[in-house]
Amino acid sequence: MLPIVLEVTCSFVTWLCLYSCFCRWNRQRSYKWSCRLVTLLHGLLVTFLSGYVLFVDGPWPLTHAGAPNTSLQIHVLSLTLGYFIFDLGWCLYFQTEGNLMLLHHTLSICGMILVLGLGKSATEVNAVVFVSEITNPLLQTRWFLREMGSYHTFLGKAVDFFFVLLFLLLRIGAGAWIVYRMVMSPELNWLLKAGVLAMYVVSLGFMIEICHFVRRKMWKKTPSLDSQSLQE
Repeated sequence: MLPIVLEVTCSFVTWLCLYSCFCRWNRQRSYKWSCRLVTLLHGLLVTFLSGYVLFVDGPWPLTHAGAPNTSLQIHVLSLTLGYFIFDLGWCLYFQTEGNLMLLHHTLSICGMILVLGLGKSATEVNAVVFVSEITNPLLQTRWFLREMGSYHTFLGKAVDFFFVLLFLLLRIGAGAWIVYRMVMSPELNWLLKAGVLAMYVVSLGFMIEICHFVRRKMWKKTPSLDSQSLQE
């Protein structure tokens, strides 16, 4: 367990140092700009790594629920856990996020700690990380487009479209199937089952906000998604 604690600590320090570097390199920008850069980098990196674990390295979460954690799964979750600790601390310090996002981060941190501590079920949590983080780069991209005055363009519309599409297909659709298989598995810890159900309820809360956004879009308005409630 001590090596995992050290790995998570190193991950946290790395993200914190990267944020500090971005702040120095972008003195003319806000602290939130630098934090969003860290979030974008994490989203890209973890989406690739969790996708590799899910589709290539395995095992498949729908058939191997409760399987022992592999070394690669431990590395990916430690990297992600260090980031979420950093980002939750940042959100609490600057008080930029709503209760839904804070709950999302807290549940994510507790779930990863539980899985790393138990030494099993990382394959399912890695799948949840993948379907959750795959939309993150698009979300950060649209925030940067808005900050640079390029949101109300074809690119901005394309980013919105693919963000909503991926969110509904993967986070809500595929996420529901993953949650169902986890809850029905006799191999999983009951606390992990409760946690994944709570995470899916949070995703449904985000979905409601996205539906409101799409409805306003259909009424030919062009508001932005609430970045404070949808940052991941």
